[in-house]
Amino acid sequence: MLKVGDKAPEFCLPNQDETQICLRDIKGKWLVLYFYPKDNTAGCTAEACDFTEALPEFDEMDAVILGVSPDSPKKHRNFIEKKNLKITLLADEESEVSQKYGVWQLKKMCGKEYMGIVRTTFLINPEGKIEKIWEKVKVKGHVEAVKEALAKK
Repeated sequence: MLKVGDKAPEFCLPNQDETQICLRDIKGKWLVLYFYPKDNTAGCTAEACDFTEALPEFDEMDAVILGVSPDSPKKHRNFIEKKNLKITLLADEESEVSQKYGVWQLKKMCGKEYMGIVRTTFLINPEGKIEKIWEKVKVKGHVEAVKEALAKK
């Protein structure tokens, strides 16, 4: 598992418009990289809406918000349009980036075990190092916590 102070693993993933977004493109800015399980589910929708609502405040702090899930660019586009989201969503369909960041884990639901994303957020500084990690995120109040951590930097 990655820890605070580690260099954030490089990635290049397609966004909702099938444009490649790479970590190296964001150097020089703060990055809120949040991993979530699935578009159009209750918790994931609440989290995406909360980040969208707070986007102007993150912009003021020179921070970029990227959401990552295994959904396809097309599903991301539909999710964004349906919920009027203003954030960028990345498609990690092969879960390669999720594995690099250690968030692709064994999960249990209704007695079934399966591999999936454990909701996790990484705050990455302008030099590409991990400043803070939120593991097993509870959506309520999470965006506020990220804003507070960023405001202290």
